[in-house]
Parts: sequence; C-alpha cells; structure tokens
Amino acid sequence: MRDATLHPDLVPILSPGRHRSPRRGACFMEFASYLAGERWTDHPKCTHGTLAHLARLVNDRTTDAGRTRLTPLIPSVIGVTSDDPRLDLLLAVRAAHAALPVAAEERQRSQAVGLRAALAAIGDRDDAFSANARELAESALRSAPAADAWAIRFIDEVGRGRPRTSVKQCRDVITGAVDGIATAVVPDRDERLVALLAAAVSDALEFTGRNAEPAHAVGERPAARVLQ
Repeated sequence: MRDATLHPDLVPILSPGRHRSPRRGACFMEFASYLAGERWTDHPKCTHGTLAHLARLVNDRTTDAGRTRLTPLIPSVIGVTSDDPRLDLLLAVRAAHAALPVAAEERQRSQAVGLRAALAAIGDRDDAFSANARELAESALRSAPAADAWAIRFIDEVGRGRPRTSVKQCRDVITGAVDGIATAVVPDRDERLVALLAAAVSDALEFTGRNAEPAHAVGERPAARVLQ
C-alpha cells in the first residue's frame, strides 16, 4: 500500500497546527516537506531550523485568509540550510524589528532585551550580514525608546554575561515577536506576519547564496510563483 505520508495523492490545504496526513490539511512546513519529497513532517531537513520555527509560528497565528498568502513562499524555503549561527541571529533580529513598534509594552521590553543581547553578540563584526542585523536592531530600538531604556537597565542589573546568543534564545525572541504581532492592537496583523515571513525568507536566501530573486507573498509578486 502506498504510504500517504511519503507521497500524498492530493495537494494539501494550509491550516494551523500539525496534521497526521495531507488529507487533514498542512501547515507551512508540512507542505514544504511534501514539495521536497521528504516524509510528511513539520520539521523537514530541507529548511533551516530557525526559519522553519518562524514559518510554523506565522502559519499558526495568521487567519485563514492571511494564511493563503503564504503559499507562494513555500517553495522558497526548500534547500535553505546553514549551520552558521549568524543566520539564527539575523532571523531573530528581523522578527523583533517587525514586532517592537506594535507589540504591547510588556512584550516590547522582552523584545528589546533580545535585541540588546543580539547587538552584544554581533559586537564589532563587519560582514554584510552582521551589519544588516545591527542596522535592523538599532532601528527597532529607536522606535521604542522606553522599552530600550528598560532593557538597558535590566541587563545592567542582571549582568551582561558572555556576549553570545544561543539558537534557543534566538527562537525564543522569534516566538515572542510573532506573539507580539498577533496580539497587537493594529488592524493589519495578518499583513505584518506575512511580510515578516517574506522578509525572513529573503534574508535566508541571501545568506545562503540562493537569492536569485527575493521571496514575496501573494499580492507582492506575479501569480506565476503560486503553486500549480
């Protein structure tokens, strides 16, 4: 008997959460595993782990209408892998940059702490990707000066420690950022979440040298990239 988890007979529909089979729907990363020819899973090997973490979160926190705009991005994440910790850092900064201007005050503070930690980890690195992350972090902190001031005081009180940021810390920042956008009192939460994932995919494509053209969601590029 054919294993539906290996080779589904139908194109799944994007929906929140995990799914046992494509007949029950698919999250963003399950769909990616399907397109990549991997076993059905929301943690496929074909995509960088932190980028996949962000994709799962955005998939789950967008509305049904917003989620359909994610479909054209799915092919772009296949084959995007790296073990360079700078990519985890860049993706965390990208997410916090999107969340800080609109998140509630308590979430702004945690995001500002994450950005300050990222800046410490970046240090004096002068490569293009570190410079981009630094610029994003500093821009986001300028948009929320009260949260930044609180983060500086907090870090001074608890001690700065070693200037490094682990993969788990980067993913925690991303989780907080997506939650902050999804619960923000703004009318365009879906648009912000979709734009965040599109920007993160473009970051990852450029970082891994696979940036033939930038990633775009529905409404931002020709329909030709939509899955046929």
